[in-house]
Amino acid sequence: MNIQGQAALVTGGGSGLGEATARELARLGAKVAVLDVNLANAERVAAEIGGVACLCDITDSASLQAAIDAAAAAHGPARILGHIAGIGSAKRIVGKDGNAAPLEDFARVINVNLIGTYNAARLFAAACAKLDPLEDGERGVMVFTASVAAFDGQVGQQAYSASKAGVAGMTLPMARDLAQHGIRVCTIAPGLFATPLLKQLPEPVQASLAASIPFPQRLGKPEEFAQLACHIVTNSHLNGEVIRLDGALRMAPR
Repeated sequence: MNIQGQAALVTGGGSGLGEATARELARLGAKVAVLDVNLANAERVAAEIGGVACLCDITDSASLQAAIDAAAAAHGPARILGHIAGIGSAKRIVGKDGNAAPLEDFARVINVNLIGTYNAARLFAAACAKLDPLEDGERGVMVFTASVAAFDGQVGQQAYSASKAGVAGMTLPMARDLAQHGIRVCTIAPGLFATPLLKQLPEPVQASLAASIPFPQRLGKPEEFAQLACHIVTNSHLNGEVIRLDGALRMAPR
């Protein structure tokens, strides 16, 4: 799909990998709606890229639908979904105090990262399937975000790893499901990236993390994630695939 002139939705577009993706899509000529639970962040990014900001809670269907509708009113129906919104968590199943981890924490991460992804996908796909087909019968493309933790999660990452493994696991069946509508589905599984959250760690910790990456021996750049996301959009034969973006990193147990 040619990105130029297409309407795009980017969840989690107010910071980190989502912000980088929104900026790259805009640079390539897309009309970008920045969806984020933090409206101030979304407004900042949207103002800088000439897009539109939409308050959006991906776990709330009414909130998500309202954001999709607002974006469509501003830019027309979207054919591109970059779904980057998500949260992290690290809790051992049995804590140092000997108590079981709170079930609520596990459920919260699954709700945001996995159910939120499905929620965004179903609402986007339902609208996209009604659009006229483009070249090769394509109507739209969705790019999800998993993590290398889906495959080699560390100690305490049960909730996060399970949520991201779920995203990876539904990529192929969803691509098969939506093939009849001309909608492609791919997922990026990033490794260690220099996001605002990671940059809050002390410099020695960042350096240690970077040293664990075989090559290049540095943290990933958000713009590298964004470039891959946009390549997936433009390469129409990429479908049903989960792509690791990690510099050959395989996470140690801790």
